[in-house]
Amino acid sequence: MITFFIAGLLVHVVFFISIFDIYFTSPLVHGMKPQHLPLPPPAKRLVLFVADGLRADSLFKPEINGTVRAQYLRYLPHERGAWGISHTRVPTESRPGHVALIAGFYEDVSAVAKGWKENPVEFDSVFNESRHAWCWGSPDILPMFAKGASGSHVHTYTYPATMEDFASTDASKLDTWVFHEVKGFFNSAKENQTLLSILHEEQTVFFLHLLGIDTNGHAHRPMSKEYLDNIGLVDDGVAEMVSVFEEFYGNDGKTAYVFTSDHGMTDWGSHGASHLSETLTPLVVWGAGITKRLSDLSVCSVSICLESTQADIAPLISTLIGVPIPLNSVGVLPLQYLDNSQHFKAESMHANAIQILEQFKVKMKQKEETTLSFLFTPFLTDSKQAEFVRHARELIQIGRFDEAVSPECAFHHPHTPPLPLLTPRLMAARWCAGALTVFLSLCYLWSSHRCLHGRDRHLFVGQVTPRAVIFLPPPHPTPLAHVVDATLLVHTEALPHRNAIAQTPPRCNSLNAMCPQVLQVALCTYVLASTHSSLQQKRGLPLFNQLVSWATLASSFVLPLLSSTRLFHRLLSILMALVGVYLLLSTGYEALFPLALSWLMFGWINMEQETMSTQGMSNRTELSSFDFTETIDLTRIRQLRLDDIRRSYFFVFFIIIAFFGTGNIASINSFDPASVYCFLTVFNPFIMGGLLMWKVLIPFVIVMCAFESIQVSTRLSSRSLFLIVLVISDLMALHFFCLVKDYGSWLDIGTSISHYVIVMSMTIFLMLLSIMTHILTSRRIVIGRKMKMHFT
Repeated sequence: MITFFIAGLLVHVVFFISIFDIYFTSPLVHGMKPQHLPLPPPAKRLVLFVADGLRADSLFKPEINGTVRAQYLRYLPHERGAWGISHTRVPTESRPGHVALIAGFYEDVSAVAKGWKENPVEFDSVFNESRHAWCWGSPDILPMFAKGASGSHVHTYTYPATMEDFASTDASKLDTWVFHEVKGFFNSAKENQTLLSILHEEQTVFFLHLLGIDTNGHAHRPMSKEYLDNIGLVDDGVAEMVSVFEEFYGNDGKTAYVFTSDHGMTDWGSHGASHLSETLTPLVVWGAGITKRLSDLSVCSVSICLESTQADIAPLISTLIGVPIPLNSVGVLPLQYLDNSQHFKAESMHANAIQILEQFKVKMKQKEETTLSFLFTPFLTDSKQAEFVRHARELIQIGRFDEAVSPECAFHHPHTPPLPLLTPRLMAARWCAGALTVFLSLCYLWSSHRCLHGRDRHLFVGQVTPRAVIFLPPPHPTPLAHVVDATLLVHTEALPHRNAIAQTPPRCNSLNAMCPQVLQVALCTYVLASTHSSLQQKRGLPLFNQLVSWATLASSFVLPLLSSTRLFHRLLSILMALVGVYLLLSTGYEALFPLALSWLMFGWINMEQETMSTQGMSNRTELSSFDFTETIDLTRIRQLRLDDIRRSYFFVFFIIIAFFGTGNIASINSFDPASVYCFLTVFNPFIMGGLLMWKVLIPFVIVMCAFESIQVSTRLSSRSLFLIVLVISDLMALHFFCLVKDYGSWLDIGTSISHYVIVMSMTIFLMLLSIMTHILTSRRIVIGRKMKMHFT
């Protein structure tokens, strides 16, 4: 058995790792040569402002009364520069957005191995190519670019991570900190001759990361007064910073300015997907080398503004200060923003095209080395590449600059999912499986109906209807649909076993252990409402609420062990302990899900017992008297039967429902911090991620505790159970393997991986989880005497 288990484990590990080799390989390559411009650049230095989370319409669109919330940035392009819209790509998150702006390439899917926090592969950036770069802002963004830079010419100044508090009364202090530090930096530079001489060197970049707008958007939503006022504060700050730079450099006219955003934000305060409010960001450029584009800004319309992609900003910055375009950049230089000669534009586009062509050569060589010779066909032969370069250079030399810039090169790194033709067939098989599920469910319920007493037969229709609905995948599934289905089951399935607990002989210690749990759930309800009210009134997270929340989490592992080990007593104690924690981690109707799932599990336990009675099994233990600590006679564990396949199938289904029933996986992949505000509001990805993961596991524990009851009461072999689950999970894994995504939002990518991972690791995961549930159900701590542990 151990050999079989180890062999199976190794096979599943290989299959699991395979998706990272097939789907999640980095598109970044190395070995390219930097391309230098032969002409002098228009600017000596560039200032990059990135307002994190700023929507394009929030900046450009006037108020209802016609006033403008960003006077400086909105009317500045009318006199000194140009404005436009930058189109971002999913995932619309801060890290990939800043990488696109500063390095010129979009999301590196191999970053999934780093939890989307940093790029696992080193990459080139504008900061790295510059002579010096000074950066102020968030500790979550700046270190990423300093880490990958060659040398020590990238200088970062960050505020403490504790300042990123979603419960803060005014998150705009993050932006105020940046503006204050920049002013202090230049004031000190005037008295430091070494720093003063360095700051007057060419090819210098200044980066100001402004996180206040994004933080206020998450906490108060983009239509709130806090979000809109923060835009006004940033507008005033940018105006002040421009004055500081111009005064420091004596208005030499050699400073270029770029103002943009890494991503937008939805009306409900989230980002990561592809909604227009998330992908449309403002782009305002002015200063040295920038065209003066006269336009009427009284109307905010995409049709009258310049458009570019987010990755195009990196070549624009590089061209303005005369540094090589980042080697991994896929952006195309937006010529419409430049105010230079046609010769300069032609040379710049030529360098951009050669830089992209260098990537193509490296990738084609890699492809040739990893492909069988008779299957490899070059997309662009060496002779065609040489002809392209020669023709472009000849056009520039004879002065036909317009023709030289007309052919634009584009570099793509598509990730095509393997076996695309199988996907429609697998989708059809999924619906067939759904139909089969309903058929098996009806047969199962009919067999149970035949054994019901006459007084309970009227419940049959009420049980069949919600089960049939919940087993069929709806065309547009929503989390609320599962909650509604489960809530229906609360009323239809609670009645047959409503007296089960009442028939159990009471124990004083058990009842005494229940009372604190009832009070604890009521206290959690108060804490949740109190915390929500306090955050709305900008008073922060009350200390009492935070202490109660953490105490509830800690006690949820201990209180069940104080209750009676009688089946319904222990299950009820476990439920109440977990519901309190789940309530504190909930943001809406999802708090009802554990309760509805628990009632469904009670119904399942009763119906399995009724099925056992119809099969003529003698000496069946009544649920009302069943005890988890009773020693099981191993000789009475029966062999595998056809009914066990049905039980295993139902068990797998309930596990899947427990995981995805309320869309909890979305909270993990999109990392919405709203669920953990009762525990902490200061941004801490590890603690927040751990709390959200425990929230996902709570429904698992409920299902496992129910199955623990069914397994022991029906004398079901654990070894046989996991063999059946293994077969079912492998069949499901084959389907989800073809649906893994390496493009889209973090939510889309993370959900597709979660589908595959959960079915691949289901057997091992359930074995580990069963150990935990075995402790919760069969162990007991007796207070007032020597601690006694019961083992089964």
